[in-house]
Amino acid sequence: MSRIYALEYLTVPGLTPRELVTVAADAGYDAASFRLIHMGVAGEPDCDPCDAQMIRETKAELQARGLKAYDVELARILRETPAADYERAFAAAAELGCTQAISSAWTDVRNDLPFIVERFGEICALGSQYGLTVNLEYPAFSRLCCIEDAQEVLTLTRAPNQGLLIDTLYHYFTGGKLADLARVPKKWVNFLHVNDTHHMALSKAEMIHIARDARLYPGEGVIPFAMIAATFPEADIAIELPNAERMAVLGPTEHARRALMAAKRFFDDGEAATVSAA
Repeated sequence: MSRIYALEYLTVPGLTPRELVTVAADAGYDAASFRLIHMGVAGEPDCDPCDAQMIRETKAELQARGLKAYDVELARILRETPAADYERAFAAAAELGCTQAISSAWTDVRNDLPFIVERFGEICALGSQYGLTVNLEYPAFSRLCCIEDAQEVLTLTRAPNQGLLIDTLYHYFTGGKLADLARVPKKWVNFLHVNDTHHMALSKAEMIHIARDARLYPGEGVIPFAMIAATFPEADIAIELPNAERMAVLGPTEHARRALMAAKRFFDDGEAATVSAA
């Protein structure tokens, strides 16, 4: 079965779900992913997951353009936010056809692992009601700041619909190795976030700047994508590649298209197979 390429919201921020589907289709993607949970970030569209018109228009555009709905973000693990707060977004995502959801932990106490495990389990239980697999990500500046942290949560939670989301930028920023990826149970890896960087960030502020505004197309920087592709030959690929300068110069469709073509060079066009054979 061929892998799916999905366009994530942050690659083309500010678009409504219907607009994102249009851009994804025009740029050559198989699927679109949606931010239906507000993050309080400037420029986010006013997108109410209970808006029947938004759901109707987005479903119509998906059907008209022959695209799948892929994932919904971001069910953050926060002390002040119960899992039930994400139900409207999960219900809307399921109606659109999403099968994946993204979660990450943003607590600030180092001894709060029991709380994170409990809340992640609650989010997974909620997701299961809507046919969603909940994939735990480890952003370099979040509470779970390395792959070992995220795997510990999954090992303790043991939810039947849990997964591990590896973002190539965050894995590099946290000092992760290829050997760490090879040890991950493949059943946990449903898709990868794919993007590149010129260098290792030296501070939290620099990490945040690159992550939010200056990610590169795969192959432009220092991340070894051919080896990553060989490690995960069946995982779907979600392009999360915010780059403010390129969005301004190229526009959303061309920026998204170039990101996709760069990813396919590694994940579809034989470079991974060459490395694996070697």
